[in-house]
Amino acid sequence: MIEGGCNCGKVRYACKTKPIAVAQCHCRNCQRQSGSAFSVNLLLPAAALTVSGEPAAYDDTDTESGNAVVRKFCSTCGSPLFSETRSNPALIIVKAGTLDNPGAFKPGISVWTDSQMPWVELPAGQTTFPRNAG
Repeated sequence: MIEGGCNCGKVRYACKTKPIAVAQCHCRNCQRQSGSAFSVNLLLPAAALTVSGEPAAYDDTDTESGNAVVRKFCSTCGSPLFSETRSNPALIIVKAGTLDNPGAFKPGISVWTDSQMPWVELPAGQTTFPRNAG
């Protein structure tokens, strides 16, 4: 069971399926949203995620890929929670830092490494993509 939520507890979520992928995203938008060099994300089937509480949403249309991304966050504490792409609504991207047990999921890939900070060292042998995977 995957469970997590925002910093104040107003929004909680759960999922009973394993992630499709766990990825580090180095795109500029994820850097800004996370306030860090990259964001660690779990890619899950959207239908498998249950959410209690009502996250706020920001329609991010200024993306490097050109695909709009809906960024969902807690309207009270501001914690970034999910991202949904208009190009694939069947998937949801969960911010790993909001998991109750974030250490349980090791990133297997890095995407948007074209935007990677020069001082970030990727794990040896990790699959990387200069832009989106696949």
